[in-house]
Amino acid sequence: MRVALVHDYLNQLGGAERVFAHFADAWPDAPVYTALYDPRVAAGIVAPDRIHASFLAVLPGANRYFRALAPFYPRAFEAFDLSGYDTIVSSTTAWAKGVIVPPGAIHVCYINTVSRFTFDADRYVGGFGLGALARPAIARLVAWDKRAAMRPTRFVANSRNVADRVKTFYGRDADVLPCPVDVDRFTVGAGRGDYFAIASRLLPYKRIDLAIRAAAIARVPLKIAGTGPAERALRELARGTTTEMLGYVSDADVNALLGDARAAILPGEEDFGLVPIEAAAAGRPTIAYRGGGALETIVEGRTGAFFDLPTPESLARALASFDPAAYDPQLLRAHAETFAPARFVARLKEIVAATRA
Repeated sequence: MRVALVHDYLNQLGGAERVFAHFADAWPDAPVYTALYDPRVAAGIVAPDRIHASFLAVLPGANRYFRALAPFYPRAFEAFDLSGYDTIVSSTTAWAKGVIVPPGAIHVCYINTVSRFTFDADRYVGGFGLGALARPAIARLVAWDKRAAMRPTRFVANSRNVADRVKTFYGRDADVLPCPVDVDRFTVGAGRGDYFAIASRLLPYKRIDLAIRAAAIARVPLKIAGTGPAERALRELARGTTTEMLGYVSDADVNALLGDARAAILPGEEDFGLVPIEAAAAGRPTIAYRGGGALETIVEGRTGAFFDLPTPESLARALASFDPAAYDPQLLRAHAETFAPARFVARLKEIVAATRA
């Protein structure tokens, strides 16, 4: 096989990028096509000499203002020349599925979610800096997205939740292969801290605002690690409350943050959500909204608990009544181990080979 890899962009270090790192390791000789690349944050995922970045990468400030480039990503991915490859493996939340592959080639697309501007346009516009973008432009992106979704030979979804969404919005079937989690980044902590923790990109749909309000109602400490477009608004909301905004936190410090927490919090409906597995790898449970991918990664009463309504009051009740002593750190770690990367890579390679056959 002559393999090429495709990922939306490699200019940040979030869950999708951590997952893609295992694609890069699985096919170490394959070139990587992506819209943008920042070696300061992504060199540990893919070495610069493997990267083929799009024409957008030369724009001043592209890595910093990449969310505002949304209208231009369709053209960027369609412009990649993938001739000479018979196997394309992509990882996407929106754009990479739209590459055009040569005749006779296969394209296996690992999909983290249906594009948010297709099913959640209002929060997408707010989260990606597109407030001034006219509705017709969003409509054009949606139309392109649905055309692009017809191009992959095969979809592989990160959860049953996303597979169902792929069927609903694209009319396509998808295999289900849960995300790999870098469990070796974590060690089992003692949970000695008196606080709850969130480690996340700060985007509107993640509903971190709900957690800040809930912690204030329950009068419990909350520590939030992460950066993103919603950071300024969240810092303002957290001012004078029980929440501490930590900003960027290194991997080592995230390990300590989660390991010492009473529990992690997942306040929004996630497509998959790595945090409950990462927290379990650190020996800590997660309190999550009862919906989306968390239903597939949390075993209620054994690895975490749920709150039922997307309101601060519902989460506050869960925080106030939560008993961390009810959870076994070693059982939590064993649960996390079932998402270890080796299993993911082996199954992904099987799927690609079967599609190629």
